[in-house]
Amino acid sequence: MKKADIPEPGAPSRGDFAPDFLWGCATSSYQIEGAASEDGRVESIWDRFAATPGKVKDGSSGAVACDHYHRWPEDFDIGRDMGLNAYRFSIAWPRIFSEVGGKPNEKGLDFYSRLVDGMLERGLQPWATLYHWDLPQYLQDTGGWNNRATVDAYLAFVDAMTRRLGDRVQHWITHNEPWCTAIIGNFEGWHAPGNTDFKTALQVAHHVLLSHGKAVPLIRANVPDAQVGIALSLHPVRAASGKPEDIAAAARHDGLRYRWFLDPLYGRGYPQATLEAIGDAAPIVLPGDLDAIAVPTDFLGVNYYFPETIEHDPAHAPLSARVLPPAEGAATTYMGWEVAPAGLAELLARIEDDYHPGPMYITENGSCYPDQVGADGEIDDVERRQYLVSHLASLKCAIRDGAPVKGYFAWSLLDNFEWAEGYLKRFGLTHIDYATQERRLKSSGKWYRSFLHGE
Repeated sequence: MKKADIPEPGAPSRGDFAPDFLWGCATSSYQIEGAASEDGRVESIWDRFAATPGKVKDGSSGAVACDHYHRWPEDFDIGRDMGLNAYRFSIAWPRIFSEVGGKPNEKGLDFYSRLVDGMLERGLQPWATLYHWDLPQYLQDTGGWNNRATVDAYLAFVDAMTRRLGDRVQHWITHNEPWCTAIIGNFEGWHAPGNTDFKTALQVAHHVLLSHGKAVPLIRANVPDAQVGIALSLHPVRAASGKPEDIAAAARHDGLRYRWFLDPLYGRGYPQATLEAIGDAAPIVLPGDLDAIAVPTDFLGVNYYFPETIEHDPAHAPLSARVLPPAEGAATTYMGWEVAPAGLAELLARIEDDYHPGPMYITENGSCYPDQVGADGEIDDVERRQYLVSHLASLKCAIRDGAPVKGYFAWSLLDNFEWAEGYLKRFGLTHIDYATQERRLKSSGKWYRSFLHGE
């Protein structure tokens, strides 16, 4: 028995979860596909951003990435052999439309049709994410998500994809992490398109949420028995101390980080205290927008990585609230993120208490460590394996305590292009040698395989 196959002390087993629980891995198009200029694909905001000196740490891009565009059968074989019964992927909008009002690109549609067939042939239930950050550059050139017309362009994309794949794909995620699209891409500026304007970011957030709300009935019209939701990046938010100013700062941060997205999705509109705090940066909201955003959904996707601890800091605009680094001595990943498995159960309990969203799925959860390939070719990523074990144990407890979680997607099946970090950071359960494109299952992937096979 190899080391990776030895059960972790106190580790959960697959039998601790419901027989129909979904077990998957997640990926995204720009991070793995490559083939950036093949078969009619046009430039995305990430192509443009990565080509701008200084934006990606190692100067790389997703032009080749994992070459999944050509190697997907091998990747799906890995997932099948691992024991997955679901697979979350995203669709590259720039493969489908090359201009506003144009006809869908048949080669792009055919590629995703082949992908879906390949999943189904291997017993992988397809979970399609319609937007995972790779906006066509031609739309950014006219304002991107800050331009309300992008909502209509998105709906045309949604219509094309659901018509082509809706006979085989039942589960649809409208957007991945609107926070990152809006705040990291348009205020903090270290993701594409690289804007640094707070008012723009909040208008982007509104238009993304609006496009979600308008897409839901469209998907249902095109897909029999569709299950539709959205995937949010969420964190437990904690005050740095019991001081009134830190408690107030944590509440302000929480209003934007957590409630700004969940409140309107569940019919409460934007939180009034946050609207007052942001003042003139508030987005333009037209009549009917909030009703559209609050359309009932079939599930909520939760992406969880770490908690956030907040202190009052007047120098930290716009809310005088600063996210502190992990405490000295705390376990962290190679990204510098705190390892806090109990935070997953804490977060799920809060979401259920606050919103009762119905079924929830962990649509991303994973960790980054500096993997080393041993002389024997093995990657003994013990820290990632322990991260996976501890978070599944926390998930088990959350479900026991009433969180209606129906599935778990590990991030990620493959090492990939990690956005502004380029290829310097690895999250995969499968190691990618980017020089040769060789795939090699890590110890964490082998543990997940043993877990899923009930060994």
